[in-house]
Amino acid sequence: MAGYWIVRGSEVEDRDAFERYAQRWGPISKKYGARMLAGRGRHQTREGQDHVRNLIIEFPSYESAVACYEDPAYQAALADVRKAYRRELAIVEGN
Repeated sequence: MAGYWIVRGSEVEDRDAFERYAQRWGPISKKYGARMLAGRGRHQTREGQDHVRNLIIEFPSYESAVACYEDPAYQAALADVRKAYRRELAIVEGN
């Protein structure tokens, strides 16, 4: 079964940190077969707190989604993303 990262967050607050994260994310995402499914278009929050950034990233499996997050290269990239914007990330298994 596929795995997904559900990411919800604020506006980008530090552009330089975001660019550093984006550069690191490219090779990491390829390594784990990550694919952006949603997050570039419109959204509506109907219940709960609204977030301006809402992303759904698909992985070939739940295990690959977890492995990507735990990868030492991704863990190093977290310092930049945490400077870039405030966010929440959940890893979920799909059908």
